[in-house]
Amino acid sequence: SSQRGDAGVILAFLTAISFAPGACVVHDGDSLRCGRERIRLASVDAPELGPCQRGRICTPGDGQASKRALEQMIAGKALHVEPIERDRYGRLVARVSAGGVDLSCRMVAGGFAVQRYRPLVCP
Repeated sequence: SSQRGDAGVILAFLTAISFAPGACVVHDGDSLRCGRERIRLASVDAPELGPCQRGRICTPGDGQASKRALEQMIAGKALHVEPIERDRYGRLVARVSAGGVDLSCRMVAGGFAVQRYRPLVCP
């Protein structure tokens, strides 16, 4: 049927994915890259690594410290990724856990990110 459009492509990515320890690299305090997939932690916003671009609302704080915290949280751990959607930059927005710990919740609890964009329910 010609009704398929992009839905089949999008749905193909909306199943849980696991990545082996070391397969993912932290980009900043709220995003990482696993192979060719760029992943954005759901429900949080971390400080920028550089200056806040004009016209944007940026989370205050130390972007480098936030990045280091996320690197430490995933070090040596397999990641479990539960996709939610794609953002306007093509990144996979997902709930990500390392060693059974939700990274969005851990980043907020540690003061390295703030809850933003959608509700965040933590255990």
